[in-house]
Amino acid sequence: MKIGYDAKRLFFNGSGLGNYSRSTVEMVARFRPETRIALFSPKPGNTQGFVLPPNAETHYPASPFIHGPLRSLWRTSMLGREVKKAGCDLYHGLSHELPTDIGRSGVPSVVTMHDLIFVRYPELYKPADRTLYTHKYKRSCEAAGRIIAISRQTRDDLVQFWHIDPEKIDVVYQGCHPMFYEQVSADTLEEVRRRYGIPKGPFILSVGTVEPRKNLLLTVQAMAEGEIDIPLVACGRWTPYKDEITAYAESKGIGHLLNFRNDIRFPDLPAIYRMAAVSVYASVFEGFGIPILEALNCGTPVITSVGGVFPETGGDAALYVDPHSVQEMRNVLERVLGSESLRNEMAARGRQYALSFREEVLFPALWNVYERTLGQP
Repeated sequence: MKIGYDAKRLFFNGSGLGNYSRSTVEMVARFRPETRIALFSPKPGNTQGFVLPPNAETHYPASPFIHGPLRSLWRTSMLGREVKKAGCDLYHGLSHELPTDIGRSGVPSVVTMHDLIFVRYPELYKPADRTLYTHKYKRSCEAAGRIIAISRQTRDDLVQFWHIDPEKIDVVYQGCHPMFYEQVSADTLEEVRRRYGIPKGPFILSVGTVEPRKNLLLTVQAMAEGEIDIPLVACGRWTPYKDEITAYAESKGIGHLLNFRNDIRFPDLPAIYRMAAVSVYASVFEGFGIPILEALNCGTPVITSVGGVFPETGGDAALYVDPHSVQEMRNVLERVLGSESLRNEMAARGRQYALSFREEVLFPALWNVYERTLGQP
């Protein structure tokens, strides 16, 4: 069998959708080495250093005249014929969309839907973006043979907002990179600490884009009100929301406790998780919340938000707070930071719960979707 994948984000995106794309292709290559893999990208390049599996090949626009905006057109409207020409038996759109001509190609297709945050929280997106996403992603769901939702929350949103037939949707959780399972040497921990200027001693960790939806200000407010005098290390891309957080912290006299880093290399994240006393992820809403799973695998206690997808990702290993309650965050932070025995208990539960998201558990569910899609008329 030969499976085609949309590889734009696999080669060029260093965060969530890129990580999902790489892990999916790597799982197929590892567990089904006899399967041929075709990776379709609108341009050559590999900014993420992805190692091409031996059973994979790359495909780019053949014409030298396809460049600039035409690359996007090739990916969204012309890729179906390329998939057919490459001899693919199945095509998987890894990030919300399928090419508009996939139906005409006759190649069965699967699309992964990560979230409908732009529908649930439209105020967080520009109107033009909401219109574009709705048009492309809803059409892709309708065109796909089957839909993969990365959580029950995403499946329920697809049914609630777009009235997608739930029988067409399979929940297949995403995992995290195997490097988060592995031990990190003391020398590596110290090297990473020095490289990024991470403070010695306990600190609170936040991993994720510094944007309003991720809700980092709640943690800083809890630190100020609870007089929690340990550093906060925030790893992720910055937006203007960072300035709001910094201004608040300075006004409360705790600006010196904030350490923002937007230059963390992905392979260094396991060491940073392991150095942290607690990882806080008080996002208002997510499709899955991969930093929760990364922290659990590293044995780092997790505080996250109540409701939504978070109990799926954190299970009985995390502690939950109302993402709008400074008092709740303060209470739970003080409780975790003040008890080594609680932190050890949470670390043990976290590692155990995270076993449910290992590749050997997730891959059979993914492969079952492929088989069900190919079995449909």
